[in-house]
Amino acid sequence: MKRLRSSLVGVDSGDVVLFSDFEDGGEMWTGRGQRERRRHIKFGEKYKEVPTVMVSISLWDMDASTVLRADVVAEAVTEKGFDMVFRTWGDTRAARVRMQWTSIGELREADDWDV
Repeated sequence: MKRLRSSLVGVDSGDVVLFSDFEDGGEMWTGRGQRERRRHIKFGEKYKEVPTVMVSISLWDMDASTVLRADVVAEAVTEKGFDMVFRTWGDTRAARVRMQWTSIGELREADDWDV
């Protein structure tokens, strides 16, 4: 559990279309095997320490004739941002994915020193 020692708790969030591969025949729609899409997200303000980040799918447009497989994670989390990652494999056909994210952590106070 992360304990926040400050009354300066920051919460940031967003909703991002990660890809829309059915429009142009991209690999998430036409490919097979291991596939990945990632996007770097910058927070609106730098956190004092690495925040907790949660990601989820807010829209997924998938081909119902194949098995639906997805791994959705936040990677490389720092005080300034993180990588939003969607992975699939096998014969799964993903036409479009939109992902939501929320970060929660302690913010810097005005009198904090950055040495």
